[in-house]
Amino acid sequence: MSLIPVQDNDKIPVTGSFTDSAALLSHPDKLRARAEEDGLLFFRGLIPRERVLNVRKEILSILERYGVMDPHSELIEGMANEEAVNLYSAEDLQWNGVGVTFDMYRDIQKLESFHALPHSPEIKAMFSALFNETPFPHPRHIGRIMLPHRNATVTPSHQDFLHIQGAANTWTCWIPLGDVSRNLGGLAVLKGSYKSGLLGVTSAPGAGGLETILCGLNYEWETTDYEAGDVLAFHSHTVHKSIPNHIPGKIRLSCDYRYQPASEVIEAASLKPHGPYEWEELYEGWTQEDLKYYWKGIDFRFTAFDESIRWQKEKIC
Repeated sequence: MSLIPVQDNDKIPVTGSFTDSAALLSHPDKLRARAEEDGLLFFRGLIPRERVLNVRKEILSILERYGVMDPHSELIEGMANEEAVNLYSAEDLQWNGVGVTFDMYRDIQKLESFHALPHSPEIKAMFSALFNETPFPHPRHIGRIMLPHRNATVTPSHQDFLHIQGAANTWTCWIPLGDVSRNLGGLAVLKGSYKSGLLGVTSAPGAGGLETILCGLNYEWETTDYEAGDVLAFHSHTVHKSIPNHIPGKIRLSCDYRYQPASEVIEAASLKPHGPYEWEELYEGWTQEDLKYYWKGIDFRFTAFDESIRWQKEKIC
């Protein structure tokens, strides 16, 4: 379908559904061919559901300590106390684009389970097949905890490369931390859009602060009703966006993990925590030593972050 100018991006319907690539895991050539064609890969139930729900429960327990959970609902259901949530300003809850306050996010970033999930052998095996070499998971893991605030915004259409840089062949792995239906507002991806390279941007509210200009492209938006254990992966040039949450009081939890071939260039900030933290602060109380500083000793090829890339593509349709 023909896409329309940037100011109408949110009106573009999400009409397609992802194709499950789980059957291609035993056929790496076919897996890479689909990735080459679509710029995305979706896997139904790639990782054990209980492993994901454990991370969900630990994050919700942190939110419960801050008084923003509905005391009349089961914690695992993820229902917020909307009155308590709305006592915070929208700006406080969008610290660094993550949907919660600085203090809440610091405690979430300290969770060992949150940092262990991207090292799941199922995910590493998938990226080994995709890259046909050893994958390197960036340690800069990102949580998205979207509380139902009265002034909540959605993440606009964007490409991750502008924010990550380094190797273009870096892939984002988006994992819903629980069941995320279309009504709850999961992630939608513009299938095949990475083939157009870096696109123009304009300033926009929401995480990242930039919206991709899509006029003149002919791709289709796809999404699904996600279930805990599903994994969505896409190229750093693939356009994607969040869908509005239409379930009152329900929190949407997800995480962004990024992977690249270990042999390719990397930008130094990808080795830092997501936020103004020190690794020693986050590692306090951890039991798995192999999760700490696992990138030490790797002979990386670094590339500098180019701030001009974020704006030199700006244009108007």
